[in-house]
Amino acid sequence: MSAIAQFQPFISVEEYLEGERVSEIRHEYVDGQVYAMAGASADHNRIVTNVCGELRERLRGKRCEPFMADMKLKLPASNVFYYPDALVACDPSDNAPYFRERPTVVFEVLSPETERTDEREKRLAYATIPSLKVYVIIAQHERRLTVLRRGRTEPWKPEVVEGRNAVLKLPEIRVEIPLARIYERTQAGRRGA
Repeated sequence: MSAIAQFQPFISVEEYLEGERVSEIRHEYVDGQVYAMAGASADHNRIVTNVCGELRERLRGKRCEPFMADMKLKLPASNVFYYPDALVACDPSDNAPYFRERPTVVFEVLSPETERTDEREKRLAYATIPSLKVYVIIAQHERRLTVLRRGRTEPWKPEVVEGRNAVLKLPEIRVEIPLARIYERTQAGRRGA
């Protein structure tokens, strides 16, 4: 989803969190400023639903838990809250009611409006989360994922996963998901690329 800047005076984290509880529109929060989230396409929603459905099935009864787009992610030692499309949290002590701070995996689905933010701003921001092991960037219009894994010497080691029979492998949480399942019912899935 895309964040749209709205001029507003500085608001506190507490005001932001309280406002989000009653707001009909979701907002990301960056150091006192809020950014309204634009709506997502049908295919964007299908991809997020497919990913979360697969994660839910594969993580059932295990320590890690998937969350969809309404769970905020708070960056460490900052006043920044994002709404990733999906995340997996494995730390049972990370249990605030409306956000997580220590995810293991984060997923973002690209759209023309969010591509630059997801691939640059959020990539750098997510690298500051010590618990985060994998950042998965999902192309919406083609069957292609970029999987960024935390490396020993660099923040992220990229791997492209694409093609008809490709599988997203997440050994960090012991999950594998065929791309065919991620792109089920989407234009990219119907093209079978």
